[in-house]
Amino acid sequence: MCGRYAASRRPEELVGIFGVQQWEPTETLAPSWNVAPTAPVHAVLERPLKGAAADGLPPGGTARQLRTLKWGLVPSWSKSPEAAAKMINARAETVHEKPSFRQAFATRRCLLPGDGYFEWVTDAAERQLEEQGKKKRSRKQPYFVTPADGTVMAMAGLYEFWRDRTLPGDHPLAWWVTCTVVTTEAETTPLAGAGGGPGPQSLAEIHPRMPLVLTPDRWDAWLDPARTDPDEVRELLTPPPAGLMRAHPVPTGVSNVRNNGPELVAELDGPEVGTLF
Repeated sequence: MCGRYAASRRPEELVGIFGVQQWEPTETLAPSWNVAPTAPVHAVLERPLKGAAADGLPPGGTARQLRTLKWGLVPSWSKSPEAAAKMINARAETVHEKPSFRQAFATRRCLLPGDGYFEWVTDAAERQLEEQGKKKRSRKQPYFVTPADGTVMAMAGLYEFWRDRTLPGDHPLAWWVTCTVVTTEAETTPLAGAGGGPGPQSLAEIHPRMPLVLTPDRWDAWLDPARTDPDEVRELLTPPPAGLMRAHPVPTGVSNVRNNGPELVAELDGPEVGTLF
């Protein structure tokens, strides 16, 4: 799954990386090393522009935009936004058929840029104590999974519009724009730099699921709103080539959503919580 990630890139950098044609500086987000569900996040998407912003575009044309969305998808038909925190992920295997996601999958896809994502691993000894009833809650060691070459991680995402009918149409909070991260089965192939030593050797050893990361050659097709055939879009859901990601243990401070700073992604010499592997 993806329940927390880091996104420290400046909007100006994202504009260049993704070929963004339009963005509002007023929507700029501060760098975050501990993005949690329901937080505002940057997303790259393609949609028609309105008003003066559409000048110069062909009729019906779209523009690549950098927008600020809320992480946790609220379906357009939902009566309330209360389920948003539960819809931070959409499974690639079923996203085309689930009522909450299928329309967005067909027409409202986005990319969610990040530096990497966090997953928590339970120490074997801690898990055994919990199973024996000697400990109520086992401690977990966080790992940071990030592109091995230091490039931006572009997670496949979906976005949706939701209208709050309790507010007038001209109210600034009348419309919510929310998103979710598409996930897939974690890779069982070796991580970059894994050589059989201590630590996880594959993403599957950390967690059975991972965000679907799209390589640059798939960005255009994924963002194209004219590509609406579900079977055609599903062809884009295959995981990236093996060996593009690396993982390292990070301070347990990231487990507290109130903590936020570059020290949260700093690589440790070894786990803080037990000996995991």
